[in-house]
Amino acid sequence: MTSIALHGGKPVRTSLLPYATQLIDETDIEKIADTLRSSFITTGPLVQEFEQALANYVGVEHAAALSSGTAALHAAMFAIGIKPGDEVIVPAMTFIASANCIVYQGGTPVFADIDPDTLLIDPASVEPLITGRTRAIIAVDYAGQACDYDALQAIANRHGLYLVADASHALGASFKRRQVGSVADLTTFSFHPVKLITTGEGGMVTTPNGLFAKRIKQFRNHGITMEHSQRAQLNTWDYDVPSLGFNYRITDFQCALGLRQLAKLPQWLDRRNSIAAYYDRSFKALTCLAPLTRLTQRTHAYHLYVIKLAQNYLRCSQQVFFNALRAEGIGVNVHFKPVYLHSYYRDTLKTKPGLCPNAEFVYQCMISLPLFPGMVQQDVDDVVLAVKKVAKYYVIND
Repeated sequence: MTSIALHGGKPVRTSLLPYATQLIDETDIEKIADTLRSSFITTGPLVQEFEQALANYVGVEHAAALSSGTAALHAAMFAIGIKPGDEVIVPAMTFIASANCIVYQGGTPVFADIDPDTLLIDPASVEPLITGRTRAIIAVDYAGQACDYDALQAIANRHGLYLVADASHALGASFKRRQVGSVADLTTFSFHPVKLITTGEGGMVTTPNGLFAKRIKQFRNHGITMEHSQRAQLNTWDYDVPSLGFNYRITDFQCALGLRQLAKLPQWLDRRNSIAAYYDRSFKALTCLAPLTRLTQRTHAYHLYVIKLAQNYLRCSQQVFFNALRAEGIGVNVHFKPVYLHSYYRDTLKTKPGLCPNAEFVYQCMISLPLFPGMVQQDVDDVVLAVKKVAKYYVIND
């Protein structure tokens, strides 16, 4: 048997292929440069233009751009009035910002388990967690696939809760022919460099509710009631601060990049889905691993392509399989450690292992493979070759 790179064999690649990276071209750079030469590099017209473009894309009336996806989540919690003593239900399998935003407002995250086949929040695990202190549910569109919004909305309606979508992975995805961004009370997006489009750092909240949008726009600007452009139009310097806010503003040159990136999103989504389909076909015969289940009545954004290792078919651990792929030059990752297992939550909420068994089980067998629209076919083939090479080395033969 050919030795894998981890044990001295020749690696598939001599340079590491990242699991994701931004795709910036000269037209993006030119647009940013033009903005830097203009009169406004922040709090200018391109912020509103980007907001309107993204609102139109997802099919809602209102959007508010912010400095990060985390800021967007924080602003969403502020908009719905989360305060000390309130509880918000959030899936255990997500990036920490989905829970941290609740804590920022003094609320308490309550962790729901996931469907082990999709890694999406399991609606059946949500309702038993609802108490008299519950104010909202945060649904995370993990990897780029929409949650079961019909089931979650029904639960929210029965109990008078807000439904917030963390769609940081899912710009461009849809649920029953409705764009993600239009199916919840508020939806947040991230424009970090590894996401579906980037503004360097940046985020957005979309909502059909004009009052929420107004509150978020004040919140991102120190709580000030009128932005600079509004005061200039009214020929006044006066403003009020009725509630505490933060400096979560995004710049015009970031929004210039966002507008350029948004125009390319459809072709990038096609490429992501094409790579995912190629992976599906290539790994179909492997008994020792499987991709996440893809649900019907949805389109997938494929921010991540995650495989689950069937460890009863392997004579190695997740860590060894991970190390072996990295040694082959494939920049795999793991998304994510269940939030409540991080030290902060174990110390402050006294959470312990066993809280969400499905999330904990999948965490110990999941690996994210490279997937981004800038990958050429040779990159994709290298990933497939490396996965098959490592799987063949460690598979338990019948």
